Amino acid sequence: MATEKKTSPTKAEKTPPKPAPSGFWLFKSEPDVFSYEMLVSRGAKGEPWDGVRNFQARNNMVAMKVGDLGFFYHSNEGKDVVGIVEVIALAHQDAKDNTGKWKCVDVKAVCALPKPYSLDAAKANPKLAKMVLVNNSRLSVQPVAADEWAEICRQGGIDPKKIRS
Repeated sequence: MATEKKTSPTKAEKTPPKPAPSGFWLFKSEPDVFSYEMLVSRGAKGEPWDGVRNFQARNNMVAMKVGDLGFFYHSNEGKDVVGIVEVIALAHQDAKDNTGKWKCVDVKAVCALPKPYSLDAAKANPKLAKMVLVNNSRLSVQPVAADEWAEICRQGGIDPKKIRS
């Protein structure tokens, strides 16, 4: 999934994760490594969101609950929110990690956005000025506020009240 520069243990490693009060998240992946279409092909069993090597992103996954929803964001190519995912398993040991430090959640595809929503559009939208994606676009797993969720859904052609797997 996400590939990030390894970071040294810092305050972020020791800080207990705070759940996103909204229960909404954003997951970033390079589409040539793992695309939304690949997640769709996994069906109901979903896929572990493994390979994250950033303490803040890991802590965000630890804070997630089963049933939380997230945007699937294609980074590098396109730089678009392209779909919606659901967290289907709580944070657990990342099978690709030999150190015991890294966790991952499992996610499944819920639906594609009829109109992918670009990073450029998010940066130009004053309603999203405080969004983590706009201000820290390198973080691979990030919280999304409820109003940000509703705005991106609206811009992407989806009624946020009708999203459920």
